[in-house]
Amino acid sequence: MKTRITELLGIRHPIVQGGMHYVGFAEMAAAVSNAGGLGIITGLTQGTPEKLAAEIARCKTMTDKPFGVNLTFLPAVTPPDYAGLIDVIVDSGVKVVETAGNNPQKWLPKLKDADIKIIHKCTAVRHALKAEAIGCDAVSVDGFECGGHPGEDDVPNFILLPRAAEELKVPFLASGGMADGRSLVAALALGADGMNMGTRFMATQEAPVHPNVKQALVNASELDTRLIMRPLRNTERVLVNAGVERLIAKEKELGDKLQFADIAEEVAGVYPRIMRDGDMDAGGWSCGMVAGLIHDVPTVQELIDRIMAEAEAILRQRLRQFEEA
Repeated sequence: MKTRITELLGIRHPIVQGGMHYVGFAEMAAAVSNAGGLGIITGLTQGTPEKLAAEIARCKTMTDKPFGVNLTFLPAVTPPDYAGLIDVIVDSGVKVVETAGNNPQKWLPKLKDADIKIIHKCTAVRHALKAEAIGCDAVSVDGFECGGHPGEDDVPNFILLPRAAEELKVPFLASGGMADGRSLVAALALGADGMNMGTRFMATQEAPVHPNVKQALVNASELDTRLIMRPLRNTERVLVNAGVERLIAKEKELGDKLQFADIAEEVAGVYPRIMRDGDMDAGGWSCGMVAGLIHDVPTVQELIDRIMAEAEAILRQRLRQFEEA
């Protein structure tokens, strides 16, 4: 299935694995790339340029296919060594970077000079147009259904994707709510050039997360996510658990007096406890509504093969029958 995204990234299938904190390690990225998609290592999970260099080198021992690195630009008291991380990406020969968070403009010249393709993750058409204007090669359009940070506009993909298609000239990925062949065909029908999956890839054999996390995704329905940190205008969609319910109770109690420090216990530093140790009540971890469509834990190869077979069947059979009618 050739699209502008497969052509741009040099991949077989129009499926990209989004950068996920404490999930985007070499095992995950290599498995997706080997299966014909684009795997992505999460830069900030590695933390330092040295650790990122080691993870990229490790990924290269597992795949000879293209893979990328995610860099999320966040305001911080002590910011990560972004310049050092970018030097490592350039020096290692990685050819795709997924950027997210704040405007990546100041970092683009060095990446573009190295012929690296940049996909910026956006939650609004206006942000996507800005990414296009500053020179990003593609964007990932993130609907309200998505796990993690859906922005503050609350526009779901049935509206956001066709709006993006009306406005953008660069290729774009549908992100949020993507799980199977139906998702891919719908994304293409709404104007996207492929799809970006996060939560669905966590429930795979190769995902380097605790079995409790994978089981939680299989057990969850589409009703089991919650939005946290709305009062701080840093909204995040997470899977509900005891820690999240404690956090929501604090938000209700404190109202507009809420400060990050009040909920830090349920947010800061919880990822290693959940993803590595399997402490499922530690606090908030990013999870999309798409959990309701996750019913098994296949290998990445099985998942991607299944998606492409489903998509082809829909295009050749289900949609063709209306043509004949």
